[in-house]
Amino acid sequence: MRLVAVGRMKDKSERALVERYLKRLRPALDIVELPDGRGSPDEIKRREAQAILAACPAQSLVVALDEGGRTYSSVAFATTMQTWQATGRTPCFVIGGAEGLDASVLQRAGATLSFGTLTWPHMLVRIMLVEQIYRAQAIAAGHPYHRAGRPD
Repeated sequence: MRLVAVGRMKDKSERALVERYLKRLRPALDIVELPDGRGSPDEIKRREAQAILAACPAQSLVVALDEGGRTYSSVAFATTMQTWQATGRTPCFVIGGAEGLDASVLQRAGATLSFGTLTWPHMLVRIMLVEQIYRAQAIAAGHPYHRAGRPD
């Protein structure tokens, strides 16, 4: 699996949270960090889109994190992850920069994902995504990390 994200994770505590889950993931999640774009908002989105699309493997299933994307319960996300992986296409999650994702990235995406209608800091979204991927794997494996009695 791959995560393509605009922006560099500089804060040590944020990086530690991501690493906490990364080391547990099987298959592993490769993170590709791209530099923030420069210029006008439209130019930033266009340049970031070019870099994002270039970083996504050709046959991958691009999953765009977008406020207008699909919301899942943790159990539904676990089932969806299993479905994606069964297709043989590697999931490639995409987190855009401050200006959001260009239409070209959303057009390339085979799926979208939203953590709700609130606006989240991009680095926090990265942490939340990695944790949810780990949770999905734990659910699929029947691991007690996700308590069955807890609501999603």
